[in-house]
Amino acid sequence: MSVLVDLKNRGVTDVFFLVCDGLKGLPQVVENVWPDTIVQTCVVHLIRNSFRLTSRKYVDALKRDLKAICTAPGPEAAEAALEVLEENWGAKYPAMTRLWRNTWTEFVPFLDYDIEIRRMICSTNAIESLNARYRRAVRARGHFPTEAAALKCLYLVTRSLDPTGTGAARWMTRWKPVVNAFSVTFGDRWPVAESY
Repeated sequence: MSVLVDLKNRGVTDVFFLVCDGLKGLPQVVENVWPDTIVQTCVVHLIRNSFRLTSRKYVDALKRDLKAICTAPGPEAAEAALEVLEENWGAKYPAMTRLWRNTWTEFVPFLDYDIEIRRMICSTNAIESLNARYRRAVRARGHFPTEAAALKCLYLVTRSLDPTGTGAARWMTRWKPVVNAFSVTFGDRWPVAESY
């Protein structure tokens, strides 16, 4: 709660989506701080957890059934695909189907949105990758004499992702369809979108 309130006090007035992996209590805290925020489970991790609970010899068949859920045009079609998943795999892997049922309310919201928004919000992998790089750099150095030294280390790790500085143009072209979809979907909550 204190972290989110601090973010709000520093200027984050609204959050459209929060992608997380089942952190207990986080959806309720987010609802208190930003009431209009949609809490979305990380779809990539949900799929990975499904595969951890099943045998490797059924991977291809399971992929087809999971893809039908994840690429469904809307919540009703996804619900029908989930029922097919339960028919096909419920007896053999009840833990996997229970996993999907337990996270269903956090999975379904993104099915209401444009494909560009879906691609952007389905995973927290980019954030986790950056955090893993930070952890590796901190472990390699052991300790830091000052806070400024630690911040410099983290800055250099972040900078190493795009050492020439030319990636900004590439990333902007990737984000243009997403910004467009957000400005259409959340135009009332994001009036400055036209300036991008």
